Amino acid sequence: MDPAIDPQSLLTIAIEEARTGLAEGGIPIGAALFDRNGNLLGRGRNRRVQENDPSVHGETDAFRKAGRQRSYRDTIMVTTLAPCWYCSGLVRQFGIGTVIVGESQTFHGGIDWLRECGVDIIDLDSNECKEILASYINEHPEVWNEDIGE
Repeated sequence: MDPAIDPQSLLTIAIEEARTGLAEGGIPIGAALFDRNGNLLGRGRNRRVQENDPSVHGETDAFRKAGRQRSYRDTIMVTTLAPCWYCSGLVRQFGIGTVIVGESQTFHGGIDWLRECGVDIIDLDSNECKEILASYINEHPEVWNEDIGE
């Protein structure tokens, strides 16, 4: 990733998506896919509840909205929460080179595996991301447990 790119500024887009998802009654997890220069390709949010579709995670939504790319190696996936195994598989399948994680304390997901596979992981340990999700989990533990497969 270009050192001139501020990871926190990219995370802002994912946080906006998380807040939109929360306002819609969904799980507040947002994501965005950027090119290596920090240009937005696609943004999305977890819409499992809104669309009654278990496959619409934040990362998959952003990826789909970005459309086809010639290569994903130089792209940057930004997500408010560490990607689950499903979304980690998407990162590996398409060779996304960098993942910026808002936080990984609430859910650690597949970030260790992604690191082992050579993906550059930047964990921002964002209190804002933690607070948005903690409040939701406190109010809707059954939906959260469903989301993480428990």
